[in-house]
Amino acid sequence: MQLADRLNSFSEPQTIKMAKLGRELKARGINIVDLSLGEPDFMTPEHIRKAAIDAINEGYSKYTPVVGMPDLLEAISLKLKRDNNLDYQTSEIMVSTGAKHSLANAILCLVNPGDEVIIPTPYWVTYSAQVQLAQGEVKFVHCGIENDFKITPQQLEEAITPNTKLFIFSSPCNPTGSVYTKEELAGLAEVFAKHPQVAIISDEIYEYINFIGGHESIAQFTELKDRVVVINGLSKGFAMTGWRLGYMAAPRELIQACDKLQAQFTSGACVITQRAAIKALLSDLGPTHDMVTAYKQRRDYVAEALRKIPGVKANIPGGAFYAFPDISSFFGKKYGHQQISNDVDMSMYLLNEGHVSTVCGSAFGNDKCIRLSTATSMANLYEAVARISAALAKLS
Repeated sequence: MQLADRLNSFSEPQTIKMAKLGRELKARGINIVDLSLGEPDFMTPEHIRKAAIDAINEGYSKYTPVVGMPDLLEAISLKLKRDNNLDYQTSEIMVSTGAKHSLANAILCLVNPGDEVIIPTPYWVTYSAQVQLAQGEVKFVHCGIENDFKITPQQLEEAITPNTKLFIFSSPCNPTGSVYTKEELAGLAEVFAKHPQVAIISDEIYEYINFIGGHESIAQFTELKDRVVVINGLSKGFAMTGWRLGYMAAPRELIQACDKLQAQFTSGACVITQRAAIKALLSDLGPTHDMVTAYKQRRDYVAEALRKIPGVKANIPGGAFYAFPDISSFFGKKYGHQQISNDVDMSMYLLNEGHVSTVCGSAFGNDKCIRLSTATSMANLYEAVARISAALAKLS
């Protein structure tokens, strides 16, 4: 059987690969602290779980409209107004099987072969893979730790060409935890205003996990709203990764296009999840705030602890649940037969020597760093940092 050539345009996500390697070592009896996957370690709040059980008992088991159930679309519209002061009609909102699915819909409906798509790095690994599946041309813009891994208006202006069709970014960011302020977004908006051919995908899946204040969306700038695609979902803020529910708010014509596309792939999202999502979005956010409090405690500890390790540079993430330290000062060093030439070597060294599973930064567009997920217990984080520090101290 001969497979399609398109599979050669992208690789398996390093996040998945490192999780697999960690599980293999665990199966051999080795105690691994897994910091590879970005998945909340909390249980979905009880009131949301109960809403799903109620939906089953009430007989919700049939197909839904492809774009989502009308009352869920209304709930999302209310949420966007309540939390973000954004006005979206239900005809400008669509539900999909996870935020990743929403991204795929938008990218496949916007990008033609050869279209240029700007992605500031570090970035979430799926962005470039989906652009490549759409046969677009990815243009990466390097954003270093000195700017908290955020693109500047000057960098954006210099990157845009007449062939630029789309810009994709996230705030709070996976993998860096960087959060764009309103002022920073306003600076980018001024650049976009000069280039009306460029659409903007704003991935806001980590919206609630924000340690520096209220979330700011680039969709708030009225001159851009008809070009912005807001992507969000329930996985991170409500600890609902396995429930698979994402949504998009965008101009009506794009929603109609994505409706047409999704109808040929999955049709509507799971009806039980949709009923639970209504409860999640319209109920008390107290459980979410409790999770964020725990995430901040973990962030505070890991950021400080990493910065104390000689040779490690780390920013202080403003949101999400990751650390993205620069470990390039260890390149060229070795321990025994293990040579550290790059970030991949470092991730493998920490896995095999320190028994901590991380992800190489090159998977996210920065080969000087590694990513650590802090979505685990404080006990695991204490142990992971101790192991990482000890492993790094062996290198010379």
